[in-house]
Amino acid sequence: MTSSAVALSTAVPGVPAVLRAGPARLTAGFDQYRRLDLRAHQSVHGPMRPLSIDELIQLAEQIHLLGRGGAGFPFARKVQAVVESARRRLAETVVVVNATEGEPASWKDKVLLTRAPHLILDGAAIAARALQASEIVLGVADDGIGGESLMRALAERRMPAPTRIVTMPHRFISGEGGALVRGINGEIPIPPGRKQRASDNGVNGLPTLLSNAETYSQLAVAARLGPRGYGATGTDREPGTVLLSVGGSAKYPAVVEAAVGVPLMAVLDMCDAEVGPGVLMGGFHGKWIGPEAAERAEISRTSLESVGGTLGAGIILPLGPGTCPLAEVTRVTHYLAGQSAGQCGPCRLGLPDVARAVASLADGSGGSGSVDAIRAAAGAVRGRGACSHPDGTARFALSALETFADDVSAHILHDGCGLPTKNVLPLPAGEAATGSRLAVDWARCDGHGLCAHIVPELIRLDGNGYPSFPDTPVPAWLESEARKAVNMCPALALRLSDGTKKPNRKKSRR
Repeated sequence: MTSSAVALSTAVPGVPAVLRAGPARLTAGFDQYRRLDLRAHQSVHGPMRPLSIDELIQLAEQIHLLGRGGAGFPFARKVQAVVESARRRLAETVVVVNATEGEPASWKDKVLLTRAPHLILDGAAIAARALQASEIVLGVADDGIGGESLMRALAERRMPAPTRIVTMPHRFISGEGGALVRGINGEIPIPPGRKQRASDNGVNGLPTLLSNAETYSQLAVAARLGPRGYGATGTDREPGTVLLSVGGSAKYPAVVEAAVGVPLMAVLDMCDAEVGPGVLMGGFHGKWIGPEAAERAEISRTSLESVGGTLGAGIILPLGPGTCPLAEVTRVTHYLAGQSAGQCGPCRLGLPDVARAVASLADGSGGSGSVDAIRAAAGAVRGRGACSHPDGTARFALSALETFADDVSAHILHDGCGLPTKNVLPLPAGEAATGSRLAVDWARCDGHGLCAHIVPELIRLDGNGYPSFPDTPVPAWLESEARKAVNMCPALALRLSDGTKKPNRKKSRR
């Protein structure tokens, strides 16, 4: 760790360390307290006055507050949309905090939940008072991180509306806003089959203000500091600070509160993270940038977009040296394909196609046609899904082709780059080792091809007519079809393992 890093060392077991590059806002008091209870919170942050709805909208506009969950939608416009919808329908409103944080690489909201829960509650309370909301709902993941801290914080204070905590499955797509609303409404927590705004039809069909935990925490800070105080750090276009989850090759993975405008390399240096061939910015739905771009980039949406990256949800994953970039990308594309809700064609069929094409490039089996296959598969899903998952997955894969052009050439010309896979990009614990897997007894397989017709989302036929499928766990939503394919195999060659032992199989018999 470099000398420029400010470590907030009172750590909490189970969550990353917290560092600071700039003034303490969301992490104020972390150097003194492991967790800020109400008394410590009020001592560190001071009193907070309520805001009217007009004052709330004006404050959010003046500080250019954007959602910190990834999409970066203006918070003021969200509030205004809820107000207009409620007036038009003469309906009550609901405030929802999304702290589910389904992406494996993201830790910032968990840090807030475990260490500064009252900042989250402050922001939700400001919005609920201004909207005169009938309810506040706090969505957390079922991973056991942060929920207890949030319950304790609620017990320490009075909220301006009835407040409840709802637990969601810790899955990638469960963190999507529409999935959270469906979960709160007692439905399966997957994105809705059609795009709809929570401001029009949210919790119980009411106009709902939905944003993530950091956004509400930033609102709580801004309400105390005012526009001028809040803008004393950051840039004119993007004032304030941002929470960053830094992982990948970092020797000191951490959540970093950084002033907007700080050089990206300064953040990587304080976590002792080597860039290697590239850095994934914004998480698994983000974009890759190369070493030269990383040297020029600053921590801001404007700067990162200018070098081909994105801030997204504030996730930074450098690869570091010595790992195969395309193998890392393959791992994640298979994971993303498996995280699909399986409710629309682009997810059911398109994402497995993307994963297969990336794997063919990585293992050298697809030759120069693999690049065209990736672009075609990604192009077939973009803009056609019921949610943003297909778009994000396509963006991730296409960005890798551009950033790792030299590695792509090596895999095409030499069947690989000669580097091992170090599993630098984080996947959920056990993701690569558990779950049912398909396997083929090649001594029995006669290439009938029936399995590919039964479960085309998972199985394709190779050039010789034999089944080919990724060596990854079968997604839960495809297990019934996979079992059907196994049971209907005429040669009894297809098997479905229980995941306790990884099957040793080849891609094709011939």
